[in-house]
Amino acid sequence: MDRLITAFVDQWIPIVNHWLHLMSAILWIGGLGLLMMAVVPALRKSVPGELVKPLANAIYQKYQRIIGALMLVILVTGGINIAYVNKLMKAANGAGFTNPYLIALGVKLFFVMCIMTLFLYNTIFPPAPEEKGAAGEDDTDPEGIPFLRAAFWFGIFIVLMASTLKHLHH
Repeated sequence: MDRLITAFVDQWIPIVNHWLHLMSAILWIGGLGLLMMAVVPALRKSVPGELVKPLANAIYQKYQRIIGALMLVILVTGGINIAYVNKLMKAANGAGFTNPYLIALGVKLFFVMCIMTLFLYNTIFPPAPEEKGAAGEDDTDPEGIPFLRAAFWFGIFIVLMASTLKHLHH
């Protein structure tokens, strides 16, 4: 019975935790990609120009509630992942994290902080209603969602660094 409990703790909890971490990141970054590559272009083709930005922003504001929950899941599961990987690496090499792993983790966490900062900025400072569809407005946020493209690309780099980390601890 002890072996069964140990196997559960050592294998299944980390597997489910990592799965939750990946699914949360996929939903967040995939949702940003969907907004940028499908929703906004579809709005541009199907609604009057002055409504594109307000509609896109309204969709994003609804999506922000989902992102908030995903962000919490990512933070908690990411911390658990770090502890588990450190345990694995100590068992394998006796020293825990290696220098290349720490560098890649630092870069990933930098991108995570960037995307979370953009999320928090958009949450704390949403565009004012008169700015959302103002005529003659410059195209600093052509999708109607401030920093959408930047957040998406930060997400892409996070996935790249996650792939790097996965290969550095085996």
